[in-house]
Amino acid sequence: MASITSLGIGSGLDLNGLLTQLQQAERAKLEPIQQRIESEQAQISAYGQLQSALSSFQASTKALNEQDAFESLSTSVEGGAVTAVSDNEAQAGQYDIQVDQLATAGSLVTERLDAPDTALVSGQQSLTFSLAEGSIDPITLEDGSTLEDMRDAINAQSEGRLSASIINDGEGYRLSVNATETGAAASIQSTNFTQILDAGVTTSDTQVVQAGQDAAFNVNGIDIVSATNRVEGAIQGLTLTLSEANASSTVTVSQDSDAIREQLTAFVDDYNALKNTIGSLTAYNPESDSAGELNGDSATRAVETTLRQALSSRTSGDSFNMLSDIGISLQLDGTLAVDDEQLDGIIANQPDQLANFFAGASSEGGMAGQISSAIEQLVGTNGRLESAVSSSESRVASLNDRFATTESRIDQTVERYRAQFAAMDSMVGQMNQTSAYLSQQLATLGQTGQG
Repeated sequence: MASITSLGIGSGLDLNGLLTQLQQAERAKLEPIQQRIESEQAQISAYGQLQSALSSFQASTKALNEQDAFESLSTSVEGGAVTAVSDNEAQAGQYDIQVDQLATAGSLVTERLDAPDTALVSGQQSLTFSLAEGSIDPITLEDGSTLEDMRDAINAQSEGRLSASIINDGEGYRLSVNATETGAAASIQSTNFTQILDAGVTTSDTQVVQAGQDAAFNVNGIDIVSATNRVEGAIQGLTLTLSEANASSTVTVSQDSDAIREQLTAFVDDYNALKNTIGSLTAYNPESDSAGELNGDSATRAVETTLRQALSSRTSGDSFNMLSDIGISLQLDGTLAVDDEQLDGIIANQPDQLANFFAGASSEGGMAGQISSAIEQLVGTNGRLESAVSSSESRVASLNDRFATTESRIDQTVERYRAQFAAMDSMVGQMNQTSAYLSQQLATLGQTGQG
């Protein structure tokens, strides 16, 4: 809007003040629109809180829609012979394990040489190693290779099956080669090291060969041999790591009731948190005459109704058909309560039946599947809440357009007032000048007549 600071100069009237009052009166028309925009935005924010609470409850529900959720096992080990880790294939039981010997890797140490950096071979040579079982490709040595070159060639060409280093025993240098795999079959038995050395190269002492050995242990009276200390498959679903020879351990695999209870507690807690969120968003305080952003909202009522029906529904389970059958009941205030004694007894004694009740034979056959499906109708694509949010967003967009249009019209109206005031100011100014001139002339005439 153009500046109005010059208004009133001609007429002497407070046209600036009057125009400001008119402008304020016109802009008051925007307040109801702005209030509706803020109300819709607050409702969208409230829908976001409701969707977040629903998503948390849905996650807890989906976790119970898997049979694996009720097959949690805990593994404990007494004694230092082994450590153990279980997977979903493990079965509850107790296993007494006696470790007689650990698996070790074989090694070979060559004869002693005077220096590690003296050329040892002429022309290209092949360094070979014989293993107890299997074979390894020859190691190519270039002309003039030293003991250090041999070490590097073994480490580079053995495909990780051998590991070479140099040992100084105080009297000279030896090439030490270890099998990287444990067990008797991977043992290094011999090498052609001395056969490929130049005739002028002298060695002292002899090769030292240490054969690798297999691990030997016993599980509940059954003798087992393993090439490695990490043993899979000896006990179904358990991975054992043998850690001490001539020692024993007792491995116990049991149902992890605490893990199952934690998931069921999360299911109840997340639902009650959702119910509290709904209560807060729909509350009404008669004393302050204030209401939550979703008070009276039809979509929120639909959420409550859908969830109440899902939680009260029945399944076709063999032992349990309703949540109340396992000690979880819907209260008068809409929250869930747990009968700890009843639920803990079922977890301990009927985990399979509990799994069938929640997970069922299909993704939607059990209680968890039914509830999750009901929530998806609310929060999923084209769900009830998404439609409600879209409607509110459309109303906000429409109100923003209306606000902009109304504001533009107000600016045009105020500009018209300003133009009219400017014209009136100019006219009154001219009239004041004419009046002053006439008054002056009349005064002059009066003075002339008296003379």
